[in-house]
Amino acid sequence: MTTRESVSAVNRFGLGAAPGQLARIDDPRGWLHAQLHGDAGQARYADLPASLDYLRREADYYRERQAARRQGGQADPVANFGQRFREDQLRELGRRYRLAVASEQGFVERLVRFWSNHFAISIDKRAAALYAAPMEREAIRPHVLSRYADLLIAVESHPGMLRYLDNVRSIGADSMLAQRARRRRARADTEAPRRELGLNENLAREILELHTLGVDGGYTQRDVTELARAITGWGVPLPRELAAGSASSAFVFRAAAHEDGARNVVGRRYADDGLAQGRAILSDLAVHPSTARHLSYKLARHFVGDAPPPALVARLSAAWQGSGGDLPTVYAALIDAPEAWGEDARKFKTPDDFVISALRAGGAAPSERPRALIALLARMGQPPFTPRSPAGYADEAAEWSGPDALWKRVQAAQSLSESAPDARVDPLATAQAVFADRLDADTLGALRRAESPRGGLALLFASPAFQWRS
Repeated sequence: MTTRESVSAVNRFGLGAAPGQLARIDDPRGWLHAQLHGDAGQARYADLPASLDYLRREADYYRERQAARRQGGQADPVANFGQRFREDQLRELGRRYRLAVASEQGFVERLVRFWSNHFAISIDKRAAALYAAPMEREAIRPHVLSRYADLLIAVESHPGMLRYLDNVRSIGADSMLAQRARRRRARADTEAPRRELGLNENLAREILELHTLGVDGGYTQRDVTELARAITGWGVPLPRELAAGSASSAFVFRAAAHEDGARNVVGRRYADDGLAQGRAILSDLAVHPSTARHLSYKLARHFVGDAPPPALVARLSAAWQGSGGDLPTVYAALIDAPEAWGEDARKFKTPDDFVISALRAGGAAPSERPRALIALLARMGQPPFTPRSPAGYADEAAEWSGPDALWKRVQAAQSLSESAPDARVDPLATAQAVFADRLDADTLGALRRAESPRGGLALLFASPAFQWRS
């Protein structure tokens, strides 16, 4: 007999039940624990281009544009950029959604998505457009089952984050590069327009406010500035390096742009140590008590409820600090927490959750170039990798449960039911596969009265019960 915990393990901790999956789970907590001792499936992305490949191709594109302009070409570079790389972006998203729908490791896949939203970047910013999906698979996925310090350093040094939050343009005021620029300006025509080189604090601020300590985590503006100085020089290869073939990594530390000197960040002093200085600060921020509290709250909110029990948050925070930020230890504490299995533990599905769970339930695989899927998510308000801010998409029911949003789900339910293969269009069997014998009587009655099997499947996807991870 399928237990309520099995349903919760697959539908709330995971991405939704696929047909036959509930029957294969005898020990729900053991099923979740077992996923913490494998890998996060990085090999499934091995054939996709690396960020360094995209950097090279992007540099080639801009060289071609410059050459065309010198020859009198008038084509719009922004539109052509989209045309040049649209198929790459579709392929990235196709792989991401096909794996989410097919995966048997739903807990790990949900964790990857949780951290991807935590470290949000948006493809609306052209400088970061090619690197959001690669950042998830190159920086987040390989470290989702490791220490938070490793995950944090990998993300903050990825070209996606460095470009999205402008750290590639951050130059130490007293760095060698800034000094050379001042000397050149002194020799140049004083009437010529000047491009000022200087510190950019965007990435440092979001590291402290969003990625580690939290807005009330005890840092000051001085800490932001000091951290920004510590990570000057963190960037990506220059176009000339890419053209010459001398770049071997998508991340580059430019000592000439780095602001030398000791730094004081959140009460600790860090010696003048180049690249190692910034990494040391991130490693300490990863295990700071404020970081433990901030991120434990976010994990509890995501997996248990919009207002997570304070005792649960405290328990996760203690696991975080006691393990030095070892993420599997924190996840294990979440799995073992009685609050995570209570009757009131449930989460309203985001559009992304809703669509993936419907595809899994209906047995429909996204295409390798999922234009229709992306358009559907855009209509529902959650296009992939396009949050409105670095804070990511909201994780509370109020953001996604308004009248207009619910009406769009009804429309999406119809589209999703039509995508299911003919052999899988059985609303009662699908309801059993997703909820076992725990679906409410009203919904079951509606499914039995449906005018057609596809109509019944649409009713199931649109039902109040299907909107919740419970």
